[in-house]
Amino acid sequence: MIPRGAARFALPVAITVLAVFTLGALAVGDMWLSPARIWAGLWREDELAATILWQIRMPRLCVAVLVGAALSASGLIMQAYFRNSLASPGLLGVSAGGAAGAVVAIAAGWATVSLLLLPMAAIVGAVLSTGAVLILARRGASTERLLLAGIALNALLGAVTSYVLTSSVLTYERNAQILFWLLGGLEDRTWEHVAMAAPICLLAVVLWPLGRPMDLLSLGSREAQSLGVDVVRLRRVLLGLATVLTALATSVAGTVGFVGLVVPHVLRLLVGPEHRRLVPLALVGGAAFVLACDMIARSGGGLRLGIVTSLVGGPFFLWLLRRQA
Repeated sequence: MIPRGAARFALPVAITVLAVFTLGALAVGDMWLSPARIWAGLWREDELAATILWQIRMPRLCVAVLVGAALSASGLIMQAYFRNSLASPGLLGVSAGGAAGAVVAIAAGWATVSLLLLPMAAIVGAVLSTGAVLILARRGASTERLLLAGIALNALLGAVTSYVLTSSVLTYERNAQILFWLLGGLEDRTWEHVAMAAPICLLAVVLWPLGRPMDLLSLGSREAQSLGVDVVRLRRVLLGLATVLTALATSVAGTVGFVGLVVPHVLRLLVGPEHRRLVPLALVGGAAFVLACDMIARSGGGLRLGIVTSLVGGPFFLWLLRRQA
C-alpha cells in the first residue's frame, strides 16, 4: 500500500495513464496515425484520418472505456457485498446470465431486428440469474450459500450456452457470431454500441455516493446497521447496480473476464479500502486496463480481448490465491 499522502495523487496518475492509453488506442491499428494526424483527423482536416478515427477507432475506444469502467465498478461492488477482495461479477452468475441472454438473442435472430434487443436480453438474463441465486439461498442467505448457488447456476447457464452454440438449427453465420461474441471483443463497434453502453455513465455517478455506506458494510452487517445503514436496502441497490453494469458491458463486448477481479483488487492494495476513493479509481483504472488489453489484442494477430484479459487475470488470480494461502 502506498503512503496515505501519496494516495491522493492516485486519481490524477490514473487519469494520466488513461489519457496515454487513449492516444495509443487512436494511433494503433492497421494504419498507424501520428499525433499530428490524430489532431488533424479529430478536426476533420485530414479526410482519411477523420474517417478512421470517427467511424472506427473512436466508437471502439468509447466502448472499451465504458466496458472497462462497468466491469471494474461491478467487481468493486461485489467485493464490498461479500466483504472479500477476491469477489468478481461472475460469482453469482451475473456474467453467465448476461451471456446466456445475449446468446439466446443472437440465436433467435433478435439482434438483427434491433441492436437494443441484445442489451435487453443480456439484462434480463443477468437479472433472472441473480434472482435465481437469491431465491435458492434465501433461507439464511449466508455468503457461503450464495457462492454455492452461484457456482451451480454458472454451470447450468454454461450448459445452456453450449447447447445453443452446438444446436443444429443455427446458421453458420449466427454460430460464428456467438462464438466470437463469447470470446469477447470490440471489433466493428459503432456509435450505436456506444449509445447502448451509455447508461453506464449514469450508473457510475449513482455509485459514488454509496462509498461511505459500502465502507460501513465492510465492517459487517450488524455494525453497519447499528451505524444507521439500511443494510437490506443497500445490498439490493448494490446487487442491482452490479447486475445492470455487468449486463450492459457483456451485451456490447461479449464475455470479458477478470477485469472486475484484477483492477479493484490491485487498487485496494495500493490505496486502501476507502470506497469513496476507490470508486473513481476503479472506473478510470478499469477503462485504462481494457484499453491496454484491447491494444494488445489488436497487435497480437488474431487475439481477442477476452483472451488477453484472461491471460493477464488468470495468473494474477493464482498469485493471489498463493499469496493468501
